[in-house]
Amino acid sequence: MEIVLDKKGATAATLKVTIKADDYQPKIQNKLKEYGKKVSLKGFRQGKVPTSVVEKMYGKSIKVDEINQLLSESVGKYIKEEKLNIIGYPLPDQSKAAKIDWDNQSEYEFSYDLGLIPEFKYELSDKVKVTRYEIEVDPKRVTETLDNIRRQHGRMDEAEVVEEGDYINGDMKELAGEFSTQTMIPSDKIAKGELKKFVGKKTGDVIEFDIEKAFTEKSSIAHVTGLTKEEAETKSGKFSFTVTGIRRSFPAALDQDFFDKIFGKDVVTSEEEFNKKLNETISQNYNRETEVLIARDIRKEFLASTKVELSAEFLKRFLMVNNEGKMTAEQIDKDFDLYQEDLKWLLIRNKIGEDNDVKVEHAEVIARTKELFMQQFGGLTTLSEEMDETMNKLADNYLASENGKNYNRTFEEVYYSKVLKLIESKVSFKDKKISVDEFEKLVQAN
Repeated sequence: MEIVLDKKGATAATLKVTIKADDYQPKIQNKLKEYGKKVSLKGFRQGKVPTSVVEKMYGKSIKVDEINQLLSESVGKYIKEEKLNIIGYPLPDQSKAAKIDWDNQSEYEFSYDLGLIPEFKYELSDKVKVTRYEIEVDPKRVTETLDNIRRQHGRMDEAEVVEEGDYINGDMKELAGEFSTQTMIPSDKIAKGELKKFVGKKTGDVIEFDIEKAFTEKSSIAHVTGLTKEEAETKSGKFSFTVTGIRRSFPAALDQDFFDKIFGKDVVTSEEEFNKKLNETISQNYNRETEVLIARDIRKEFLASTKVELSAEFLKRFLMVNNEGKMTAEQIDKDFDLYQEDLKWLLIRNKIGEDNDVKVEHAEVIARTKELFMQQFGGLTTLSEEMDETMNKLADNYLASENGKNYNRTFEEVYYSKVLKLIESKVSFKDKKISVDEFEKLVQAN
């Protein structure tokens, strides 16, 4: 067998493989003998069918299978031995393969396109500067959070007259159409300019309104009508609403029972302690979210400062082949810059991990899987012996499913997390305090 690498530059190459009869005939003969022992054919005893007969029946398919197997093993071995760093996997020249005459040829030539990844250098030191944000929670945000929590843990009672913030039950009917439904309208979903039509109404009162003026968001129209989002997109015109009931939310009292429900038994014992703890919790939650921004900024920094050459032509073809039937060439062209950046960042972080001997143990994959399950079970932080055994079984079953894909996904997640922590330990941070509003704008901008 002859394998020749023809480089087309730093980022692309063609691999030509020539296979001669001596390379595959011994394998074919052994396979024919195996088939001969299993084939049942009228006129011959089991296992006594002549090899020449078996060859006529199965020779061509055996030859194709054995040569393909030989190709796969040989190409993979060559790439490994030559230490070729490639994108994805070799792409065969299908037009050349289609011209092969399997019946009459004894020597075969195959061609594969390779996307090469040249060596590249990155900077991993305190010269790399990343902003670390500390979110300052303003009193208004704390008050809004407290109001929401009190409403969630409060009680609902009947009311006689509609006030802002109430929930209004009623019969809704389209005036110039056939649509009607029984529904509940949260008054906080009603546009400010139209709210006055509802406030002050009692059970039995009829309200007329333009649905697009009353509910400026299509999602709100879908909510109050029970229509799908697509159906709500086309709904317009005048409606009537007959009030059948009014529900009002009364916030929970700031007492010990409420404190215990939110933070646990006797963690806080006064309103002052509660407000302080709430402020700390909100700050901690937001500051945990800043880790997402740090990861994004690190990615941006390394993509901007690290030159990774790739063959755009090969990558586009690879994406098309790897997503056959799922993506069009137009879709790939449209989002190509994103695909290319994702691949470059993957290559950069994998090289950083490899250069710094980052390893992931099986126990770490199990631990991460259990952590995810604990989050689904209401954010458990400790486990009893019996519950721990249950979690281990759940983790094992999950990681073994989908032919190992779940295991690979979790492994990659843990690996990336460890590489990211390594990067964070090497780069320098410049701290910056920002408000919640500024933080949310940063998240949206990214």
